[in-house]
Amino acid sequence: MNLESSIKDVINQKLEDGTVNQIVEEQFVKGLNKSLESLFSSYGDVTRLIEKQLKSVIIPYLENYDYSRYITKLDGVLTEVLKVSSLENKQLLENFKELMPAKDDIEKTIKVTDLFEQWMKYVANNVETDGLEVYFDDEPAYENVDVTFDVIYDESPSWSSFEHARIVFECEHDEDMNVEIKISRWKEKETWDIDYKAIHNISSLRHLDEFEILLMKLTQNSTNLILNSVAESDCVRPEQEPEPTFS
Repeated sequence: MNLESSIKDVINQKLEDGTVNQIVEEQFVKGLNKSLESLFSSYGDVTRLIEKQLKSVIIPYLENYDYSRYITKLDGVLTEVLKVSSLENKQLLENFKELMPAKDDIEKTIKVTDLFEQWMKYVANNVETDGLEVYFDDEPAYENVDVTFDVIYDESPSWSSFEHARIVFECEHDEDMNVEIKISRWKEKETWDIDYKAIHNISSLRHLDEFEILLMKLTQNSTNLILNSVAESDCVRPEQEPEPTFS
């Protein structure tokens, strides 16, 4: 038997004993598995279709879900924790609690004059009293400090549909009370967005004052600002009482 005949015999044998059929079947299964794996991979058509359908159901449900009951529970837990916390941690937790308002407490809009009033209360409680005169009318009290606010509009191209500005609260006696708040809006809108840069780590919460907490709440709740005035001036009486002096 020559070589050619031997090769033909081997081929015929493999064709007849099912070897070729087995190989074809195995390769077909492998190819099918690869195709299905590709379809269900991160970039596969089936995976994208499933993801799209899941998003269409899950996202609207989560967006419309009322989380206020959990905030109420969290408020109760924080209240209990505050009772047993150290002074340093208590300030952190109190600030955190202020940043988690109940659903009904979230302000939809606020006037700039109301924000000015809130800032004046902050000044009254925190202004430096060194250098202020003491008056003795009905009872000893520090002299009033002058405060102002102005809205300063930033320049923008005439073709731009966006507008930026800054609200500046100033206390002439104590510069540490001064605050600058960035605001912006689409020109066709009447109200403005408050763009106060919030902190990004929880440890910094203990160092925030009450007015910073208010600005963070207004920003994160997307409260709309109404510019019902562009400039105001007023005076604030410090809440701190003068220490008695004996002559």
